[in-house]
Amino acid sequence: MFSPEQVTGEPREGAAVASLESRTRSRVLQTVSVDGPITAAELGRQLELTPAAVRRHLDALVEQGVIVEHEPTAAPRGRGRPARAFVVSEAGHQALEADYDVLAVEALRFLHETVGPDAVATFARQRAGALEERYAAMLTEAGDDPAARADLLVEALSADGFAATARPVGVGGSVGELAGVQLCQGHCPVQHVAAQFPAFCDAETDAFSRLLGVHVQRLATLAGGDHVCTTFVPTSGLVRKPEAPAGVDPGVPHDRPHDRTHQHS
Repeated sequence: MFSPEQVTGEPREGAAVASLESRTRSRVLQTVSVDGPITAAELGRQLELTPAAVRRHLDALVEQGVIVEHEPTAAPRGRGRPARAFVVSEAGHQALEADYDVLAVEALRFLHETVGPDAVATFARQRAGALEERYAAMLTEAGDDPAARADLLVEALSADGFAATARPVGVGGSVGELAGVQLCQGHCPVQHVAAQFPAFCDAETDAFSRLLGVHVQRLATLAGGDHVCTTFVPTSGLVRKPEAPAGVDPGVPHDRPHDRTHQHS
């Protein structure tokens, strides 16, 4: 993800001229995003910039990798090489998405301050509920088995770009360890929003619990600074001790005879 400095090529602190350069470069990137493929001449006309200014901003954006030269699909007709046109690169789209993240946080903060925190939580629950409704039909074929339902949930999340995986944990582990599935999400489309408003993580966790039919536990989140979102899904009870031989108290080590003299009637 690109920071504003990487997109604009200007430091956060600077003189008024540097600030103007930064805003102009952002306008160039936005215009390429909306109207691309677009030539330098067209950009100059739309933004009322000199050819030298347009070229300076385009060269900087190309160097940063946020725009690329458009390759026409058909061979040009007539003489001469056609004018170079530009489009936003994949990295540029990610940078623009970051701008939308900032806008979303600002909108939710306004909602929080003017209506109240419950309004943000309600919105988060409605968003998670829509996801839950869509996934619920997909998970019905797994029956009531939480592990099987978790596998289908991973498929559904991955199809939506969450980069989800699952692996069994606690199987054959130590005494008192809960057996289950560790569900991980390597990507979160609302990570920056959830970092400001944890209600989005809480709503998603509650939706997972309802979808899987068990109480799940969120162990880590991308929004909280972890490298992945991790959710524990219990699939069975605690790992049990092996049954002790007949006549031996399982609470007493087997290498010592059971002393009944200390028992009280």
